[in-house]
Amino acid sequence: MQRVAQDWLVLTIPGNGGAALGITTGLQFLPVLLLSPYAGVVADRIPKRVLLQITQAVMALASLALGVVAALGVAQTWHVYLIAFVFGIGAAFDAPARQAFVSEMVGADDVANAVSLNSAAFNTARLVGPGLAGLLIALGGGGMRATGWVILANALSYLAVIAQLRRMDEAALHSPRPAGRTPGMLREGIVYLRSQPKMLMILVLVFFVGTFGMNFQITSALMATEVFGKGAREYGVLGSVLAIGSLAGALAAAGRVRVRVRLLMGAAVAFGVLEMAAGLAPSYVAFVLLCPLLGFSTITVLNSCNALLQIESDPALRGRVMAIYMTIVMGGTPLGAPLIGWVGEQFGARWTLIIGGALVLAGVALAVLVRRAAGRGIEPVAGSTPVAAPVMLRP
Repeated sequence: MQRVAQDWLVLTIPGNGGAALGITTGLQFLPVLLLSPYAGVVADRIPKRVLLQITQAVMALASLALGVVAALGVAQTWHVYLIAFVFGIGAAFDAPARQAFVSEMVGADDVANAVSLNSAAFNTARLVGPGLAGLLIALGGGGMRATGWVILANALSYLAVIAQLRRMDEAALHSPRPAGRTPGMLREGIVYLRSQPKMLMILVLVFFVGTFGMNFQITSALMATEVFGKGAREYGVLGSVLAIGSLAGALAAAGRVRVRVRLLMGAAVAFGVLEMAAGLAPSYVAFVLLCPLLGFSTITVLNSCNALLQIESDPALRGRVMAIYMTIVMGGTPLGAPLIGWVGEQFGARWTLIIGGALVLAGVALAVLVRRAAGRGIEPVAGSTPVAAPVMLRP
């Protein structure tokens, strides 16, 4: 709900367009690019259940501030920029801890399944949230004040998350001993990743997918308003139907017992092709029908990458591994979002999808080349033995 409301709030402020939308998204993800590697070190040093309560509180306060200025009808573009940046700081420390925490709630053999179920829960919220946000904004008149109340609802929702984290049985978690404070902890994680050709391939792939392909909050808004002439309700529908495909992909992944690289690469190719096809959609209905397929392929790529990294990484380094992963998959957005927004303003909304999809396909080819090149002569660093049964992994 917040993402739809925040993007709509930007568009309700006079003078804003695709560029302002791209800057907002870029500022929200910029802290991920700057801070996530250090956040991974923090996640390996502090119990993740405690760290998550702090990060959730920071994001709640940011949402509260944005909701108040919007509900009062006084929101300006700089308000949104500043609060989006603060929200991003909380998200930068939240993401690696939250991703690594999934594997601490289950045994090693269930990591892939847990990642998929976590994704299914997340995408259930994505399924309901955008459509509900669009409906509530439309019922409130579609203006700034109505948008503010939707953002305030999100601020309150963090209380439930914090309460559930506090209720968890700490003794039942599979938490490794927190790492002691030693010099070079971040460098240790980078050296470890450089010794793993499969992990390098995944990181290259998610950079292109995250930076150039996953800008749906920009592309969908521009397609809905500029190409098809629709309003907040129809824009919210796009987010919901995209989440239908994402949820279906997450549930399908939850039933798999193996994570195959071939599936990962095939899904990435399908994502690039489908995104280009969406840019060429002749009507709003055709665009809506392509969105679930986009969601399915996107979540298949991300779930496969996430599960492979968690299964193969050393538990003592998992926070740093997931932090570097999140830095790339989310941190590329500050680079890609303004570029995609500029493309939309200069060449039209359709080209944001066509160019994004083409760059994803280029990323697939580069990822394959990187894995082959990195695999020649690399010796794994000490302690890099996979923690899960090798039978789960197929090239």
